[in-house]
Amino acid sequence: MSSKVATQLEPWCDLRNKAVLVTGASSGLGKDVCLDLAKAGCRILAAARRVDRLKSLCEEINQMSLSFPTSSSTTEVDIQPRAVAVELDVSADGNTIDKCIQKAWDAFGGIDALVNNAGVRGTVRDPLELSEEEWNHVLRTNTTGTWLVSKAVCIRMRDSKRGGSVINIASIAGLNRGQLPGGLHYVVSKTGVNAVSKVMALELGPFKIRVNSISPGLFKSEITQGLMQKDWLSNVALKTVPLRTFGTADPALTSLVRYLIHDSSEYVTGNNFIVDAGIPAAFCFSEENIFIAFAQATLSSKLLSSAVMSHNAGSMEYYEH
Repeated sequence: MSSKVATQLEPWCDLRNKAVLVTGASSGLGKDVCLDLAKAGCRILAAARRVDRLKSLCEEINQMSLSFPTSSSTTEVDIQPRAVAVELDVSADGNTIDKCIQKAWDAFGGIDALVNNAGVRGTVRDPLELSEEEWNHVLRTNTTGTWLVSKAVCIRMRDSKRGGSVINIASIAGLNRGQLPGGLHYVVSKTGVNAVSKVMALELGPFKIRVNSISPGLFKSEITQGLMQKDWLSNVALKTVPLRTFGTADPALTSLVRYLIHDSSEYVTGNNFIVDAGIPAAFCFSEENIFIAFAQATLSSKLLSSAVMSHNAGSMEYYEH
């Protein structure tokens, strides 16, 4: 076995000095990803509209004490700054986004990986009540925003001949396994994210740029903290989720993000990674259990969608998974 292969088979704990741009970094999954990648040695470009909320995150990362074992000793890492805040509104026009990405690129002299995490859920509306304005806003943010940020970053990856990894956070709502009533605009937007990922992977492969998406199920986080305390949700998990529980973003999602950034995933592109505890396998359970659990879930669908958004000041603010 070559030394290169042996090295790549080690856990993905050493991502030293890879510059990673994470959108929607001010809370939720975006924040979790930033902290986890920083512990692996990445230099973090934390991006969000709410720059004030990024200050404490960057301070925490810049104060981290990092060390990595080598063959003969332990090497301490002390490159400053390790994290920089980037003001970025992914629903902005292409020229504005491109200027923001240029500033991010210049901060560390390049970007090795992009995690497109920012998005909105919108309000809970059935298709006949949904306004054109809200439809456009959700699609603009989740799908168009993902494409425009990816476009700006990947142009620079291509021109610099450095390659890179793009990781788009989609949702099981964008697949035939996780739709909830009242979320047509969100479902369509996340379906689009998966399509963007596959086509860009096809087009950008010759430039050594890999593009993959991750479709999470329902995870325990600061966003869903109140929701997870509901008895009916626990019953849904017990009746319909094969693993009988809901996951935590760290490590279930953060470890996958690490892998897709690590050089050992150099042959992985154009894939959608589903992380939802096997929800579709629910159909192997009894019809009675399925009916009861999903009846509860359907009756509580507005509560579910509202609770997931409840951390926001407004119904159309960013969520960060």
